Amino acid sequence: MTDGTPGNAHSVSVSAVVVDAAGSVLAIQRRDNGHWEPPGGVLEPGETIEAGLIREVREETGLVVDPVALTGVYKHVDRGIVALVFRCTVRATGPCDMAETIDMRWMPVDEVAQTMQRVFAVRVLDAVRGSGQPTASPPQVRNHNGSQLVAG
Repeated sequence: MTDGTPGNAHSVSVSAVVVDAAGSVLAIQRRDNGHWEPPGGVLEPGETIEAGLIREVREETGLVVDPVALTGVYKHVDRGIVALVFRCTVRATGPCDMAETIDMRWMPVDEVAQTMQRVFAVRVLDAVRGSGQPTASPPQVRNHNGSQLVAG
C-alpha cells in the first residue's frame, strides 16, 4: 500500500503476444527508441485493462485482438511500471497509421531472444510457452530493472 505521494505512484502497461498459425509472434519496432517489442503501452486513466490492450494493439498494428490468457506480470522495480502481458488472437484487421511504429513483422520465436531486449524477450517466451497445451501455464511473475531480471 502506498501513502499517496507521487514518489510511490505506479503505472500499468499492457502488451499482447499474438501468435500466428506458423508459430511466429507479432513484433513492432517502436518509433521512439527503435527497439523490437510486442505491441502495447500504458493504460489511460479510467480505461479497463482489456480496452487498453485492444486500443494499444489497434493503434500500433491496425489489428483488433482478443485476449486469450494473462501470461505474465512484470515490474520494472526502478521506474514503478507494472506490465501485464496477454496471449491474444486476431479478430480483425484494419488500417494502421504507423505513428508509433517504424515497422512490424511476424517474428519466428527462435529470433525473439536475439532481436528483442532481454526483458521483452522473456515476456514473449513466457507467453508462448505452453500455448499449444490443453491446460494453460500459470502466469509468470517477474521483476526487472530495465535490462536484467532481478530477484523478487
